[in-house]
Amino acid sequence: MPWSPWLTRGLVKVQMKSWWTALLAALAFCALTAAPASAASHILGHDLCHAVTPVAVPQRHALPPFQCSGKPENYQQASLWLRADLTAPGLDRHDLTLMMHNSRFDRLLVGFLYTDGQIHWQQIATGQFGAHWRAGGQIVFSAPHRDAPLQAMMLRFDRLTHYEYLRLRLLGGDEASQQATVLATAVGGALLLLLLGAVYNASLAFAVRRQFPAWQAAWAACMVVWGLFWSQLALLIAPDLAGAPSAQICTALACLAITLATQSALTALSRNHLPGWLRRITMALGLGVGLIGVPLSVMRSGPIAAWAGVLDGLTLSTLFAVAVCLTLAWRRGSGEARAFAGAWIVPMVALACTQFLDMDTLLWGGGAQMLVLLAAAWQTLWLSVAATHRFARIRLERDRARQAAASAQDLARRDPLTGLRNRRGFVESAETMLDTARAEGSPLALLLLDVDKFKAINDTHGHEAGDLVLCTLARRLERWDGAVCTVARFGGEEFAAMVAGLSGLPLLHFAENMREGIAQCDHGALGMVTVSVGLAELSADATGTFQSLYRLADEALYQAKRQGRNRVVVVQTPGEPPEMERQLILS
Repeated sequence: MPWSPWLTRGLVKVQMKSWWTALLAALAFCALTAAPASAASHILGHDLCHAVTPVAVPQRHALPPFQCSGKPENYQQASLWLRADLTAPGLDRHDLTLMMHNSRFDRLLVGFLYTDGQIHWQQIATGQFGAHWRAGGQIVFSAPHRDAPLQAMMLRFDRLTHYEYLRLRLLGGDEASQQATVLATAVGGALLLLLLGAVYNASLAFAVRRQFPAWQAAWAACMVVWGLFWSQLALLIAPDLAGAPSAQICTALACLAITLATQSALTALSRNHLPGWLRRITMALGLGVGLIGVPLSVMRSGPIAAWAGVLDGLTLSTLFAVAVCLTLAWRRGSGEARAFAGAWIVPMVALACTQFLDMDTLLWGGGAQMLVLLAAAWQTLWLSVAATHRFARIRLERDRARQAAASAQDLARRDPLTGLRNRRGFVESAETMLDTARAEGSPLALLLLDVDKFKAINDTHGHEAGDLVLCTLARRLERWDGAVCTVARFGGEEFAAMVAGLSGLPLLHFAENMREGIAQCDHGALGMVTVSVGLAELSADATGTFQSLYRLADEALYQAKRQGRNRVVVVQTPGEPPEMERQLILS
């Protein structure tokens, strides 16, 4: 083929060594498995005797004169007759089955001619395959068992689209049954994998909000539908589509699948790793395959072989362009290209094999279509695993970044010396508690605590001793930090606590316990360190802001300092009855 040297030279320049290792191994596999299935099988070639008659001829027993040289012509709007001699050695002429791949025709008659002159005819037509169809796109005609051996076989195709696309095989009955069973199992397994891949990638696209898994899901879904029609499993639901309609639908879906696969590959690669012109060319080639599939799928006559050649060229060009994109992105450091290369190499090799090798007998008679279906199942499985691994790493990196950002924000709200909240973190928490108290109608109080004679500690023992005192007090204050109490270092030697749900005497006892607990801290040679506490209480039905509450607590703290330190002074919000204003002074 003229494409072969060009494709080979191009790939040598751009593909990785490992890719070529896999490619050569796969091509060797294709070459080996393209041989006949067994010695008992007899492949019908294209040198059959043929004849062409008008479709209007009704008598199927009136055989036309056959000629055994050249190729049939002008048969697309007529009836094409084929005759195969079955007297060749090695054939069991008492047990033969004809297996052929579905093609585009209106009606097919198969006649088995016995040596005693009897002819047994079997017939199918578009939409009426009866019990002759098998999974894997196969149509089966079994010769009846008779004492007389078979002499020849005749086939009459009405309005056959193209003679060159016929795939006919004669097998023994047992071998044909075994191949049909294995082929059906392989088709079912591949379609199941594709269906699971389509559902999984659609879910993944919804979860991660990315284009690539969405295109991959669309491609897998398209391959599932294509596989159902090609394998003829769709006839279980829609038997009227048997024959030419199924073949036409398969052509359109196959071209659409290449377009979707190309789009899937391009969206998996970052724009930073591909030049824009290469991306546009590859996308145009993939779209061209899809557009060519439209006229090719509806054609029943005319230059269908020429259109098929154009489609083959576009398909190979698209494969080459996708290979170049993956390779270039790989070399530019694309993790997606490295992750997805193993998935793309298999369908690339499969499609290349279909272009360069005779694969009619490959994979139990499923041929190129079965190879493509298995390659598609492999691709969707690989891509699903690779995409999951890739997105899991992205999510892990995102979670780590969010955790780092949250840690940074938390550090910005923490005092670096004591580890308590700083003024910023305390005000944010206090305002939240204030909003909650208003909504629930519960009391709230603010305590400001100032270390007594802290300047003397620093002057006498040094700032390091002063820092140690602050850390010791902070560890004691952390005992009260929780859901209903928020503590912080407000600045310098001043601490703060916001308490929810307490008022009156319970609140006073809480503040006193906090003051006494701090006084009990062990500071070694420094002796006892005390604090003065200013407390501002906001009753359940009172209104106010944090700033107003802070001013009252600061005023109470000033009074505690002025009245001798190491004591708690309480001030309520303005507007309360004078008898409710209380002061607790403890020495």
